[in-house]
Amino acid sequence: MTAERVARWRLVLGGDGEGPGGLGAGGGSGLTAHQAALDAALGSLYDETHPKGASLEGSSPRVTRWLGDIRELFPAPVVTVMQRDALDRLGLRRMLTEPELLEAIEPDIELVGQLLMLSQALPDRARDTARTVVRRLTDELERRLTSQLRAAVNGALDRSVRTRRPRFRDIDWEATIERNLRHYQPEYQTIIPETLVGHGRRQSSLRDVILCVDQSGSMADSVIHSAVCGSVMASLRAVSTRLVVFDTAVVDLTDEIDDPVDVLFAVQLGGGTDINRAVGYCQGRITRPTDTIFVLISDLFEGGVEEQLMQRVEEMIRAGVTVVVLLALSDRGRPSYDHELAAKLADLGAPAFACTPDQFPGLMAAAIEHRDIAAWAGEAGITIAAPVDAG
Repeated sequence: MTAERVARWRLVLGGDGEGPGGLGAGGGSGLTAHQAALDAALGSLYDETHPKGASLEGSSPRVTRWLGDIRELFPAPVVTVMQRDALDRLGLRRMLTEPELLEAIEPDIELVGQLLMLSQALPDRARDTARTVVRRLTDELERRLTSQLRAAVNGALDRSVRTRRPRFRDIDWEATIERNLRHYQPEYQTIIPETLVGHGRRQSSLRDVILCVDQSGSMADSVIHSAVCGSVMASLRAVSTRLVVFDTAVVDLTDEIDDPVDVLFAVQLGGGTDINRAVGYCQGRITRPTDTIFVLISDLFEGGVEEQLMQRVEEMIRAGVTVVVLLALSDRGRPSYDHELAAKLADLGAPAFACTPDQFPGLMAAAIEHRDIAAWAGEAGITIAAPVDAG
């Protein structure tokens, strides 16, 4: 067996290389300096028995150094997995209250969700550091989503207010020329526009958007992404965005929507679920039904009155509200949800499906343009909950 293969098996099997199944004598025998560093980092986390002084258990300075080491030794996806495993295997949740450890951690969605669940128990100094960690993640998500969300929403709004009787300064010349190419006059080498295409005069708000977000523990990813998307949309003057979170109580966080970190530290992840109560609150805030987009983000495990919930949704749809149910706003794939309730809502005309953050801008554009949301989801390759009568 070549030295490289021996080293690879040594890293896979761990241990000290002695005894049955061992691949060498003593510690990191046969390993290069880099491989020995990999072995030490892996061994501190995954070996069942640690050499004296190697364990991470109970030592914040040692954990902090280890977190720095793995970020240098392993690619980012592996670092995320190892951080997650450290929380589970070594009982480090208690140590998340220590600022030095928080500063060394590379933030990811799951870690931020855990920090938010622990936020009320964190001492003041650790809470300040936790906010910094959370902001690092939300800033990254904003960089990822802002341009595409703004482009999708503004483009949809522009298309939705097109008019054939625009004022001169509101004419869309490119669209007008394209529409009138058949009226080209060769002798004059110009186009005689029969139809002008332009934009109507913008009001202060062309659409009202309500994000109603379930803050039960299983929805942590969706809460984080909703806070970021809501913040981006709140920066668009042509859209009025309201953010409401709920468990058994309902909290309107619209006043904090400009800062996703403030939003996230105001939520209380976990607890029961009363979707009916939350939908009732939002229904009472709708003043322009045909210009309102209501997005319910929930796994639909209802703890409230389901019959009344269905009635409220039906009333909103009949009034002209665009109602969308997102079973998750997350990158994690197909979520667990109440299939029966999702199908009932789809039967009313409120399509229910899971959506990734990158698909959310397209969804908002379709809703703003009053397009068929179920058809849009199908075109995007998204599976929606089947209506009851569809079997």
